[in-house]
Amino acid sequence: MKVILNDFIEHLGERGDSVDVKPGYARNYLLPKGLVYPDTPGNRRRFEEEQHHWEEMDLTRRSAADVLAKDMNGTELTFERRAGEKDVLFGSVSVADILKDLTERGFEIDRRRIMLEHPIKELGNFEVEINIHRDVQVTLPVFVVRPGEEPNRDAEISEIAEVSADEEVVEAEVVATEVAVAATEVAAEPEPEPEPEPEPEPETAVE
Repeated sequence: MKVILNDFIEHLGERGDSVDVKPGYARNYLLPKGLVYPDTPGNRRRFEEEQHHWEEMDLTRRSAADVLAKDMNGTELTFERRAGEKDVLFGSVSVADILKDLTERGFEIDRRRIMLEHPIKELGNFEVEINIHRDVQVTLPVFVVRPGEEPNRDAEISEIAEVSADEEVVEAEVVATEVAVAATEVAAEPEPEPEPEPEPEPETAVE
């Protein structure tokens, strides 16, 4: 289903973008919340009529974003978590944790603007990008340490894995299952019967 975005939507785009989404996602979430319009000629004209008003609002938002980015400059986020072997956390650091920390510091951030694909699940130094505005981004250091420990700011920055360990296990199990099923199907497939040899043609008597 093709829709026009009426606001920033993570993984889809900025206001005014025309994108394809699943019909159920549009009907059950995006349309009821007024986040999108169906991409029709009538709605396109409506969007263009509202564009001037929106641009004025966006200038105000951009100015506020610049001020917020300046205030957030130098901010560090530290989370204490218990961890087991190989520094794997008993729990995680999620978008909700980051949002709560920022809110307690007085920063008003839309959680959709926190670019964290998956929760952090190990000790270490990380970075998280905050898209305050489509033209204003801030990258904040995130330190995940054991309770009572101080961050090691000289340590290398670890990449936040795009796929969690649980997802990797599930994916591996699916692949293994598919291979096993394929092998079973090949084993169960009957071998083709040999074609019968053609009977010799009768000899023609020579007169």
